Amino acid sequence: MTIVLFEDLNTDNLQPLVYFRPVWELRCGATTLREKLEQITGSDCLGFARDYLQTNLVITDMRADLASYEEAVWINARWIATESQWETISKLQSGEALTSGEDLVAARLTAEQIKPYLTSSGLDTASLIKNLNRQEADFSLIKYVWQLVEQNGTEITADFHRLVKAGIHGTVDDGVHLLKPEQIYIAEGSRIKPGVVIDAEHGPVWIAENVTVMPNAVLEGPLYVGPNCTIKIAAKIYENTTIGPWCKIGGELEESIVQGYSNKQHDGFLGHAYLGSWVNLGADTNNSDLKNNYGIITALVNGEPVSTGSQFVGLMMGDHSKSAINMMFNTGTIVGVNSNIFCTGMPPKFVPSFSWGGDTETAYGFEKAVEVAAAVMKRRKVTFSDADMAIFKAVWQKAKTLERGSPIS
Repeated sequence: MTIVLFEDLNTDNLQPLVYFRPVWELRCGATTLREKLEQITGSDCLGFARDYLQTNLVITDMRADLASYEEAVWINARWIATESQWETISKLQSGEALTSGEDLVAARLTAEQIKPYLTSSGLDTASLIKNLNRQEADFSLIKYVWQLVEQNGTEITADFHRLVKAGIHGTVDDGVHLLKPEQIYIAEGSRIKPGVVIDAEHGPVWIAENVTVMPNAVLEGPLYVGPNCTIKIAAKIYENTTIGPWCKIGGELEESIVQGYSNKQHDGFLGHAYLGSWVNLGADTNNSDLKNNYGIITALVNGEPVSTGSQFVGLMMGDHSKSAINMMFNTGTIVGVNSNIFCTGMPPKFVPSFSWGGDTETAYGFEKAVEVAAAVMKRRKVTFSDADMAIFKAVWQKAKTLERGSPIS
């Protein structure tokens, strides 16, 4: 069975975290949305993304070539896959579809049936479903980034039990305390240094390959720490947290997702937050994730106010953005990509992409943004390629159009 993940025209609600990646590369739990589906189905997935991502090397190995197959199961990339719901999708017959409210979840279609609805911004599902034999189903599709944070603990637990068995395969020094070791997995090449406490009493802790946990850190499950990460001395990592590969994490982190290649090395609190890749938070950067009146938090998505429905929402920061030392972010703040945030007091709750400062309308020039990104990536031995440049240019243009009130010029 050929499986194609697709982006639809609601993708922009997930900005700024999907400027530089397809929706299916967002993390929730120990895996990305794509990895989750591939593990459940046992099949590699193809993908149909926005044009500027589809035509660059970011997803070369996944591109959906309509000429190479007669029929495929098309699945919305915003779906958080589960075994039971996959069983429902796998039973779809030719021309049948599953919908959840106004969303198309999945459909079994030929290339000729799908082709008229493919656009440069994703699949036009609103038009497509009018012509399908569809049935309603209760599926979990994410609409906003904070919904991934809300479901993260559940997905860490599910991924842990699906993919690993508890066991200590790395080095655990004397003086380390493991609480409920039957829910702890430490992969080969990782080292846990003296004074560390790993507490899995309330959920599993998964430490991937080549992780270093420095002395006196405390890690509480459910928790996933990706390959090649460093957890700094006396770090406090609380429940429902995912840390992607090649991150350096210190201070206090709670109920958050860090996409990968990002640093929060120093003291400061980050809670109910989602960071993209190549983000760096300066020393003593903090975010609020609870209003003083305990009310429901409103976030500005692409400049429009949206009720999150939650009392707890922290910082959502896009790829390649940075904060200076002692920065403070309000509840539900959204910072775009390639921004350098420094100001007195708190920046606005919506900081457009390519911003310089935070309390001004100054643009962060495109050439400077590229120069900094290339330098940061080089430090991790990652080359800034021609494909990266093409995506940067596309993001620069996209953000100009999407982010009303942006300082981009």
